[in-house]
Amino acid sequence: MSVQFVLEALVVLGAIVMGTRAGGVGVGLWGGLGTFVLVFVFREPPGEPPAAALAIILAVVTSAAMMQAAGGIDWMVAVAAGVIEKRPKQITIIAPLTAFLFSIGAGTSNIIYPLLPVIYDVSYKNRIRPSRPLTVTVVQSGMALAASPVSAAMAAMLTLTDVEPYNLGLTQILAITIPACVVGIVVTSLVVNRMWKNLDDDPEIQAKIESGQLAAPQLLADGESAASRLTYTKEGRNSALAFLLGVVAIVIFGLFPQLRPAFGAEGEEAVPIDMTTTIVMVMFVVGVAILFLGRPDVKTVPDQSVFKAGMISAIALFGIAWLTATFISAHEDYIVSTIGGWVTSWQFIFALAVFLVAALTTSQSTATRTIVPIGLAAGLPAGVVTGMWAGALSGVYTLPANGTQIAAANFDLTGSTKLGTKLLDHSFFVPMLIMSVVTIAVGALIGAVFF
Repeated sequence: MSVQFVLEALVVLGAIVMGTRAGGVGVGLWGGLGTFVLVFVFREPPGEPPAAALAIILAVVTSAAMMQAAGGIDWMVAVAAGVIEKRPKQITIIAPLTAFLFSIGAGTSNIIYPLLPVIYDVSYKNRIRPSRPLTVTVVQSGMALAASPVSAAMAAMLTLTDVEPYNLGLTQILAITIPACVVGIVVTSLVVNRMWKNLDDDPEIQAKIESGQLAAPQLLADGESAASRLTYTKEGRNSALAFLLGVVAIVIFGLFPQLRPAFGAEGEEAVPIDMTTTIVMVMFVVGVAILFLGRPDVKTVPDQSVFKAGMISAIALFGIAWLTATFISAHEDYIVSTIGGWVTSWQFIFALAVFLVAALTTSQSTATRTIVPIGLAAGLPAGVVTGMWAGALSGVYTLPANGTQIAAANFDLTGSTKLGTKLLDHSFFVPMLIMSVVTIAVGALIGAVFF
């Protein structure tokens, strides 16, 4: 191990740590500074900027924000809330699975925010401890983006694996991540359903009810529905359907490459256009369709939460991905020969690395571009990398600092969903660990056996 390698590694780690402390776009800015140091101080050639991933993020975020401006997310939330209310006694498993499905379709975890009060309302009135469905619903959103064709994390992953020699495209990634995530959610829901005291047996909650601080749980009357309070417009419904059809079209194009136009130089075999280009074009088509079907006020698109979150992800991804690409390309031989041996012998080290970076940065796309290239360069099979990557992304909920965690705790009027006082004693920590371990194990198994 050379002194220069150690110094450059410290620059990379330092940029990540400082970017994490700054948060948001600060991650990207510090990544850019780290790249500058590697190039101008250590004289390393700059790596390849993540242009393809950025193109996907920009196209998807624009269309998704158009959908949100038209009211499409309101329609999705109303539909999801209706599904949750149909089986209230099974809410601990139904709520997170429903939220998972809609997070996949929307490509963002923001969709769960308006679902949280509905989940609390339904669980409490059915005398189910609210922390059970709330914690699992929140934690699943950390890894749901690994199963979404239109998330920033998937954009980052796809540009790393859908190339030679890995050739792991969108449909192959989804074939690994979706079943692994579903198993992780189901197992976690079953375990969490036995955690903590039941609502009627919790003395703290019962004391709040007896003192009048908390209204006694009462079942909804016939025809009454918490979901009915969620309103949406016809334009919102149409825009959401257009967006979801675009997601379906992307999956179909991934499954059947022959549907994509093929091009090649004279005398060479024609090759279908890549999925990055396909996703970008499909999303632009979807955006135009939403213009006509949803009639959103285009001026409000930059103000949408999806747009703001997407732009922050794009900036963070650009800086940190450029930094890691520069570092890895400069030391690829050493990484493959040395670190590769560690990862091959103890594959869990890769999952742990993704988990820790996700925990520190609270960004799935940043964790993807930081650690996945190292795992691939070290010689781990792409299928195994993909399976472990999906489960490890739940690490974003290691600390109780995310908006969805804070929102869930605030919506839970019983106080059963706690943020804790010692960093790791919050209600989300154990469900997060269970879901991560199960999903990592199942995903790695699927990736190793079938890919």
